[in-house]
Amino acid sequence: MTLRGKLSSGMSVLLGLFVFYTSATGPFDSLVQRSVFLGVVLLLGLLNYPLGAGQSWRRLGVAVDLALAAVTVAGCAYVVLHSDMIMTSLPEAGLKEILLTAGLVLVILELSRRSIGYIFPLMVIVSLLYAFYGDKIPGRFGTRGFDLYFITETLYLGDIGLWGLLLGVAATVIAAFSLFGSLVLQTGGAQTFIDLALRLGGGRIGGGAKIATIASGIFGMVSGSSVANVATTGTFTIPLMKRLKYPPEFAAAVEAVASTGSQLAPPIMGAAAFIMAEILGVDYLKIMIAGTMPALFFYGGLFMTVHFVAGERGLGQVDASDIPAWRIILNWRRLLPIVGAAVGLTFGIFNGNSIQTACFYGMVGIIIGFVLGRLGTGTGPLGILKQLLQALGEAGQGLVVVGVLLAGAQIMVAMINLTGIGITISSLIVGLGGSSIFLTAFIVAAVCMVMGMGIPTTAAYVLVAAILAPAMIKIGIAPLVAHMFVFYYATLSVITPPVCVAVFLAAGIARTGWPAVARQALALGAVTYVIPFLFILYPGLLDPGTDLPAVAEAFLSGSLFVIGFAALFGGLRVIGHGLVDRVAWLVVAMVAVYPHWFGLVLSVGLTAALWGLRRKNGFHFVRPESLPGPFPDALDKPC
Repeated sequence: MTLRGKLSSGMSVLLGLFVFYTSATGPFDSLVQRSVFLGVVLLLGLLNYPLGAGQSWRRLGVAVDLALAAVTVAGCAYVVLHSDMIMTSLPEAGLKEILLTAGLVLVILELSRRSIGYIFPLMVIVSLLYAFYGDKIPGRFGTRGFDLYFITETLYLGDIGLWGLLLGVAATVIAAFSLFGSLVLQTGGAQTFIDLALRLGGGRIGGGAKIATIASGIFGMVSGSSVANVATTGTFTIPLMKRLKYPPEFAAAVEAVASTGSQLAPPIMGAAAFIMAEILGVDYLKIMIAGTMPALFFYGGLFMTVHFVAGERGLGQVDASDIPAWRIILNWRRLLPIVGAAVGLTFGIFNGNSIQTACFYGMVGIIIGFVLGRLGTGTGPLGILKQLLQALGEAGQGLVVVGVLLAGAQIMVAMINLTGIGITISSLIVGLGGSSIFLTAFIVAAVCMVMGMGIPTTAAYVLVAAILAPAMIKIGIAPLVAHMFVFYYATLSVITPPVCVAVFLAAGIARTGWPAVARQALALGAVTYVIPFLFILYPGLLDPGTDLPAVAEAFLSGSLFVIGFAALFGGLRVIGHGLVDRVAWLVVAMVAVYPHWFGLVLSVGLTAALWGLRRKNGFHFVRPESLPGPFPDALDKPC
């Protein structure tokens, strides 16, 4: 291992230990916690994303990286040493503070460019330029303009700028859950999840696609990242589907859409969900509960769509000899860390601890379960310690992009709040939507997906939460509904063309063109683009604490809607005429969400009638074993 590799490994373990310690004892003072976290993350980022790696000018890159590292240490150390002064007085910015602020901002922008791409740092730069030169813009988008000293004081000498809410959440709750997820996966959870998906879905029609759906859903419950999900489960599921002769673009699309649900599935719904809890000022448990029913609809819709596509087109299942037995999957040694995680986390939550402390109990449960499971296997203490340190290191590495991203997003949000551009855009949207809630929601949905293109989901949510959610709240939509609405559409940016990161990654694994994958992904994930509008129709979807009949109506209506949409985009035949069949299933979906029980009853009747007509016309699912050779070329077309 090179010196840089050793430094990177050591620092990532150090970051993991810092997170573990502060999860157990509680965070340090806010500025200290956030500045130490950011400093370590930026140094680790410089090691992981070296400038000019593999190039002839690498020596120049080393010099630049060393200079950036020195700026990082100086900028973060200043805040640690002067945290009391910053929080108890109103310090004025001088030349030293201006240089330290500029240096830190430069490091964050440069690491954003290296790790994420150009679009996000350019957005941050635009927000800064707008704050400086907004007074030059005429009309309602103009501002009074702010000088260098005031912007420095806002960003650096307080806890509303760079050291604000987003970085605070990253340094505490998000970091703790990243470590929790890493421990679950590194102690055998990843293989258990894959084996469980193989067992539950592999032996059925379309087994390969169902494995991808189930595995991504389970893995996503502890990873909270769509891109990480594609990169992890996709390396197994996409080649598996290709071996079963699924067209590569279809295989990649299934994995991309299934992985998108990683950020929607409790208990760990990704960094954006933790930020939502902080913005709304509610316990994260409430966000988890609110996300449960929509997540069921998301994965239920995808599973049903895959099932209908597989049945109509004869997609094959995994050979029985390749499916692990239940006794292997449910081996107590493998399950102990997972059970320990669940017990510890549940204890912490119901004991009334903070979500971060509850996460610590979950981590302790994992470690105890892992150690007990290794007793009698010949794995010595050093082997156990090595695996646990590896998990700490993996978590530290995973926090680099999150930390850099949220630091940049915090700069952008600080400038949005300073200039008031969010209020201006919200007022404009409300003016365009008029008195129509659904027209306003439609405008917000469209803007969300455009603003989310090319940037990670967390940054996309932060941006739309600051600018667009207030517009929905202003017209009478409950804050939780408004934030969940924009959260869903920000999440969908990873599969929405033209800039769809999850699709790009899945297409690379499948070795096929991304436009074809994107078309398939839009069809397979179609139901998800409509689910957020159900939040407005049925607030009971997000708040099961309302009266039972309202919750039951919301669940049943949503379920029938999902089935109708899945049949529509899964190509489920009724009379064999494509357009007529699709219109029939669309009617089922639309009638299902008609307010009041009448629509629900009518939808059930229509579904039963269409299914009976389908059987009367002789349409049945195609059994894969009856197909002579390769699967039909029709799969190359959009679903």
